[in-house]
Amino acid sequence: MDLSRFPRRRYTLSPTPLEFMPNFTRALGGPQVWIKRDDMLGLAPGGNKTRKLEFLVADALAQGADTLVTCGAPQSNHCRITLAAAVREGLKCRFVIEERVPGSFQRDASGNHFLFRLMGVEAITVVPAGTNMREAMQRVADEVTAAGRKPYIIPGGGSNALGGLGYVACAQELQQQFFEQGVRIDRVVVGSGSSGTHGGLLAGFLGNRIDMPIVGIGVSRDPADQDPLVHQEAQAVADLLGLDMKVPREAVLSFGEYWRPKYSVPNAAMVEAVQMLARTEAILLDPVYTGKVMAGLIGLSRQGYFRRDENVLFLHTGGAPALHVYEAQLLGEAPVVG
Repeated sequence: MDLSRFPRRRYTLSPTPLEFMPNFTRALGGPQVWIKRDDMLGLAPGGNKTRKLEFLVADALAQGADTLVTCGAPQSNHCRITLAAAVREGLKCRFVIEERVPGSFQRDASGNHFLFRLMGVEAITVVPAGTNMREAMQRVADEVTAAGRKPYIIPGGGSNALGGLGYVACAQELQQQFFEQGVRIDRVVVGSGSSGTHGGLLAGFLGNRIDMPIVGIGVSRDPADQDPLVHQEAQAVADLLGLDMKVPREAVLSFGEYWRPKYSVPNAAMVEAVQMLARTEAILLDPVYTGKVMAGLIGLSRQGYFRRDENVLFLHTGGAPALHVYEAQLLGEAPVVG
């Protein structure tokens, strides 16, 4: 698939590492776990949204935008990386933050909130859970327009067909790494949230004929609600690329129980996963996304879902700054659910 016809900004100089995790694999007792280090992508300090923003910001610049407008939950990695892209490009940036858990947004908090302030976000609008985020971002964009400037709206998570091209590029990158490193991967485990990463990667695998199942771990929804979003995203990416392809419904697979009790609320399985990877491989996960995704990989392994001799690839999508907001829970100094 040729991505060269789409404008693209490059924020990462080389492929992110593909590494085997021997200590974690031994501690888990199988399967053989590999990791794709997309936490090391460019734009401070790394994460999967960088791939999407390479295409989205290029489109914004092509349209003459001077202000990026996006949305997310409190401690949003996507908002932080969008702000980093704006700084790199000399643009302004505004957020709409959906307070999905009442009282969870604190302007003076650490983690990503500290980075919002440090990197100079222009304005943050906080709205209650259930707000129509598209309309809320449009209102902010209208304010920017009224000030004589030109806004560009980026959807939550950078999840639309254009942003999804970032994970088509990742699929191609992985295909080359598998060849160069002589690695055979049986299945890929990925976080499934706003659907852009999961859906874009699926479209990339199908379009490049990479015959490898993708196992999504929901971070905010169960499969009945999540799988249709992923399918829609994958099909939108395929259509944008002009592929004569219908994404099979059965190609979309996710598990949902590991995110509970609520999005961004810690649970015991997440704490174990974060501690386990930190203490076996010195790799940092985050409490909201990758910690719960790894909890899913661990839980499925213990249930026998993966064979002990399988090679399973974990896609690390970043998020480490949020660790500092959950220090007490992660060190066992505050209670968690489960």
